[in-house]
Amino acid sequence: MTLVLLLLLVAMVLGLIGAVVEGLIYLLVIGVLVFVIAIVLLIARIRRGGRRPLR
Repeated sequence: MTLVLLLLLVAMVLGLIGAVVEGLIYLLVIGVLVFVIAIVLLIARIRRGGRRPLR
């Protein structure tokens, strides 16, 4: 879950910088891609059922 939150934070920062600074639109695109990856990981984690069973 920490990885997902970190990816969401990175996506927001990259998206903000890419939207504000002129000429760095590629950072906005990278931020959107990181956001999509974070959402896919979150959905996969929810579908899996949360925690792994203990051995």
